[in-house]
Amino acid sequence: MDRSRYRCAGRPPSARGFTLIELMVAIAIVAILASVALPSYNNYVQRSRVPAALDGLSSYAVRMEQRFQDVGNYANAGACAVAVPTVNNFTITCAISGGGTGYTATATGSGVMSGYAYTINHQGTRSTTAHPKGTPGTACWTTRGSVCDT
Repeated sequence: MDRSRYRCAGRPPSARGFTLIELMVAIAIVAILASVALPSYNNYVQRSRVPAALDGLSSYAVRMEQRFQDVGNYANAGACAVAVPTVNNFTITCAISGGGTGYTATATGSGVMSGYAYTINHQGTRSTTAHPKGTPGTACWTTRGSVCDT
């Protein structure tokens, strides 16, 4: 059997493995791929934290509307009658307006989500009041292109 055809050109028959240049090229390729993929992954993780706040605001709005149907106002001694939910990475607050006939609930990002803020009011108007990439021009929480994503 002729083993000469299995040998790498330019290497002695006893040399095996990779050269330093080959390893450096492989490491450079992996580093380039990682530098492209890591920011996309971080953005994905950041976006995955937002729905919890939006769900918290939505459920809070439903509970506030139930309160209004039962009692006729949203207030209890000048404050929001329904306790605000606890949401990871967001602080939810409520402010009464119109002497108890209106409210605005706000989810403000904290920690890794600072720079994000979303609101909903007694009329069901949703808006993004702060976002690192800018707020949409329409009254909604999220957009797909230029269309409100409901």
